Amino acid sequence: MNKKFLITGGAGFIGSAVIRHIIDNTGHSVVNVDKLTYAGNLESLISIENSNRYAFEQVDICNKSEVKRVFDQHQPDIIMHLAAESHVDRSIDAPDEFIQTNIIGTYVLLEQARRYYATLANDKKSDFRFHHVSTDEVYGDLDEPDALFTEETAYAPSSPYSAAKASSDHLVRAWQRTFGLPTVITNCSNNYGPYQFPEKLIPLITLNALAGKVLPIYGNGKQIRDWLYVDDHARALLRVALTGEITQTYNIGGHNELQNIEVVKTICHILDEMVPKDTPYADLITYVDDRAGHDVRYAINASKIDKELGWTPDETFATGIRKTVEWYLSNSLWCDRVKDGSYQGERLGLVQ
Repeated sequence: MNKKFLITGGAGFIGSAVIRHIIDNTGHSVVNVDKLTYAGNLESLISIENSNRYAFEQVDICNKSEVKRVFDQHQPDIIMHLAAESHVDRSIDAPDEFIQTNIIGTYVLLEQARRYYATLANDKKSDFRFHHVSTDEVYGDLDEPDALFTEETAYAPSSPYSAAKASSDHLVRAWQRTFGLPTVITNCSNNYGPYQFPEKLIPLITLNALAGKVLPIYGNGKQIRDWLYVDDHARALLRVALTGEITQTYNIGGHNELQNIEVVKTICHILDEMVPKDTPYADLITYVDDRAGHDVRYAINASKIDKELGWTPDETFATGIRKTVEWYLSNSLWCDRVKDGSYQGERLGLVQ
């Protein structure tokens, strides 16, 4: 049976990928709830915006009355909560927005979901769920070279961003335990792919290189991340929302552990091939002061979602990064338009 999804943050990078996936590949419908902050861009949804299974509501999730109206008007079956301030460096510069959106916004959604859930008939109640989308950064740093984050790893967030996301995770679990709200949580590794806002590593490096600007590498560049192609993540999120077990947490990873410097050099090599110039793009690499509180290594054990829900990533980093660079080369207009003046590639998150 087709469901109606209420997706918060649907104009963002991951949210828009989920919405495109649902509209293009299923019969489900979507209500996109987004405040349209600097990182929210409806141009990422042009391909599906005229679908009769898609609706958009420009709403701040901290606005209780508007969130209540959206629930009552649209009568969703599944909530997929992605709306969040998400950039670590911005959280260092201005933690307030992260506390407000990631914690207070999640609280407002949980309370309105709880109120709405209580009004549902039994058959609708049995299908309803609140899917909270989180990050592997809540687990903090991995000290052992062979260690992996599992769903049982203790929380140890390092940044204002990850602390706010950890707080929201705890709220979701509390609303399940205390009030019986049917919830499920996912924690993902670093996403990359088309339509990503250019403050993040991969689009920043790609666009800086094309513009002949320096390619900033924090510290020694040996920080390790697990890279997950965003369309793979979208498939996983839909799978969890529809078939994940209530109360459970699922870690979603791409099985692609790489040092940041390896990621940057890979992008440079692809650009050397696709857009050659007189000197290698890697000559633009510049090492800068490290981020305050920078975690050294993240790595996810994604065996649970594989064994229990049958999801594995389709893309390797080699295939996914090539698709990503090709997309940015072919969509320079989107890149220019998304830079509306709020971000021009400057360094964020410097602690004086």
